[in-house]
Amino acid sequence: MSDTDADAASTAESNALRTPIVAVLGHVDHGKTTLLDKIRGSAVSEGEAGAITQHIGATAVPLDTVSEMAGDLVDPTDFDLPGLLFIDTPGHHSFTTLRSRGGALADIAVVVVDVNDGFQPQTIEALEILQRTGTPFVVAANKIDTTPGWNPNEGMPIQATYEQQSGNARSRLDENLYEIIGDLSDEGFSADLYWRVQNFTKNVGVVPISAITSEGIPDLLAVLMGLSQRYMKEQMAVDVTGPGAGTVLEVKDERGFGATVDVVLYDGSIRADDQIVVGGIDGPIVTDVRALLQPRPNAEIRVEKRFDKVEEVRAAAGIKVAAPELDDAMAGAPIRVVRDRDLDDVIDEVEAELAEIQVSTEEEGVVVKADTLGSLEAMANALREAEVPILRAEVGDIAPRDVAVASTANEEKHRVILGFNVDVLSNAETELDESEVKLFDDDVIYQLIEEYEGFVEDLERAQQETVLDKIVRPCRFRILEDHVFRQSDPAVVGVEVLSGTLKNNQNVVKWEGNEPTRVGQLSGIQEQGEDVSEARSGTRVSVAIDGPTVGRQIDEGDELWIELPEKHAKILEQELSDDIPADELEALTSYLDKHRKRDPFWGK
Repeated sequence: MSDTDADAASTAESNALRTPIVAVLGHVDHGKTTLLDKIRGSAVSEGEAGAITQHIGATAVPLDTVSEMAGDLVDPTDFDLPGLLFIDTPGHHSFTTLRSRGGALADIAVVVVDVNDGFQPQTIEALEILQRTGTPFVVAANKIDTTPGWNPNEGMPIQATYEQQSGNARSRLDENLYEIIGDLSDEGFSADLYWRVQNFTKNVGVVPISAITSEGIPDLLAVLMGLSQRYMKEQMAVDVTGPGAGTVLEVKDERGFGATVDVVLYDGSIRADDQIVVGGIDGPIVTDVRALLQPRPNAEIRVEKRFDKVEEVRAAAGIKVAAPELDDAMAGAPIRVVRDRDLDDVIDEVEAELAEIQVSTEEEGVVVKADTLGSLEAMANALREAEVPILRAEVGDIAPRDVAVASTANEEKHRVILGFNVDVLSNAETELDESEVKLFDDDVIYQLIEEYEGFVEDLERAQQETVLDKIVRPCRFRILEDHVFRQSDPAVVGVEVLSGTLKNNQNVVKWEGNEPTRVGQLSGIQEQGEDVSEARSGTRVSVAIDGPTVGRQIDEGDELWIELPEKHAKILEQELSDDIPADELEALTSYLDKHRKRDPFWGK
């Protein structure tokens, strides 16, 4: 081979197109895992066992296998991309929030929805994250085979199998599909069945599938390949020989290797002797690759040798990296290969990417824990929108020190830990039980925030009620004619409550012109012969008033008021006006008006 040939080969190699990274998201029971198993399994059963490679946290499906499964829908000669890399780390429904250089790690996503069940909170959350990161996606409407009267046609494209169904089964499926299209429209996406979509950048394609019978899977693969080829070819151009860049999926202890990181590599390559920089809890970690590990093919897995060591991996791929000092590495953090670059530059690059995700914190607020950097960022964004201040935000499980930090908050509503997709370490359980700290945990961000907001509302309501209990409430009432039961010591008269709440043991005033005169104190209320502590607007009761004599200070037909201390009137008007009934507010307003005729600033 001449030098020019060698140069041409290496240039071709360095300008290779990488596999697009596909994230599969959706609600827990809607069939994400079954779908991935089906894509893997049918490729294996096609006798293509070698064609599918199981990576760490990802499955690579080469173009030939895609074309084999998609039949006439995919002609391999139309494509330059090498295939599809499906991310399938279990439990990573927060996966879309994993990042690569500021965007989502996934190039494209499939949102799996149960066609009978429609949208669920996790579906909506997945859509919100995709919208925020600008990740293109298609919706796989799964479980079409459960439509009443459906006759399955194993592995057939959707339109062909649809044509073979009874009118009844078709209209039932149509109904469900249009409901999903309607749900998407409610979330702000213009959507249609994929074969009707002209422009996938403006409209979302819905692909009806069954992960059990493989119907529609040819269409799904064809749409994913077509979208990637058409809209992402530029993004897929990478220098596979350049220094690798990736994102940490998980940090795991492996027997014989210590702490390792599962990584999705989206650019360049990583080799067994590379120096790497990884984002850690306390900043970048600089270390050397000890081994690159790939899972062994299923057929040969023996417990003691679950991994094969490899010398080099090129993007896009999932790989386990074993290296010293990875204990503090963080899920969602960047990993960079140094190779021929200046180490300080690479450290700066990792630091800059970590800084982008730094959550701004306040002096007072809640403690937030999340499973990855990306989901931490998504939590922080959602809390900022809900105007909830954050005292501390970190990646990782809930530890005793989180409880200690949360317990120092001044306000009860901030003595809280919000945990997204994380566990509570056993030694933190005890601390939680013994402290006043409240833990909220959920695996749907907006549900977590709703739970917390509900808790704050209850707290505030309880606090308002306590304040209301201690405060004098406004009331206007009238002495009824022919209802004087005793003239004095105390005067006992029948009254009608005109507005507000009449409570026992309060002072009573009578307005003469613009001057209120205190006439006595309420010392008892009876309704139909029974003692009561209060009477609401519209009721008639008999009351005992210490102090006045009927015929002198008070008389039949008089309008009386409960005396409001100025401080109480101010609190009622400024803080509690939403918490008191309309008639009480009316009594308050007229009481304030009377005072303000005399002194415009009374109660302000």
